[in-house]
Amino acid sequence: MKLHIRAYFWYKLLNSLFFGLTVGSIFVLYTPLEPSIFSLGGVLLAIAMLMVAKFYEKMMNLLVFYRVTLLVEIIPLVFIVSFLCFKYHYASVLVIYISYQLTFVFGNYLVRMETLVLKRATLLGFADVLKQKGYLLGMVISYFFYKIAEFYGVTDKQEQVYDLHFGLLFLQMFILLLVFKTFRSTSS
Repeated sequence: MKLHIRAYFWYKLLNSLFFGLTVGSIFVLYTPLEPSIFSLGGVLLAIAMLMVAKFYEKMMNLLVFYRVTLLVEIIPLVFIVSFLCFKYHYASVLVIYISYQLTFVFGNYLVRMETLVLKRATLLGFADVLKQKGYLLGMVISYFFYKIAEFYGVTDKQEQVYDLHFGLLFLQMFILLLVFKTFRSTSS
């Protein structure tokens, strides 16, 4: 397995763009959930992150990095599709919250592996700059998306967030394609 650095940088940019686009929608999506769910979710997240950290020695290789990255990108695709199919049902919102928590479980591991794989400070710095640019661009795009929706008469916040998820679906599919392009088998 080999990492294609240029594709990885595009992946990092678009992955951060995705999270920048979703940051405002979370407040609307999570309104049906009780505050106790967030407390329980935080506890379970911390426990799961501890468990992942215990397995770092076995996980610090490119194949596992690829598999975890793929898993972390499939999860948002599943919650986007479930949300588009079921809209604002309590269960679909709970699935979205759990899905986000599952992706966060591997956050520290992915950062550690990125450091090991990129090795050089210049590459790490470039990756971090791309992440910040993607996140910032996503927030700016989402701001204008909501303002344009309001201009065209879509003032219901839930409807705006639902509409945004159609764009997120296509973006997430493209991100998954980049994951496949980023991690290449050495036999090919």
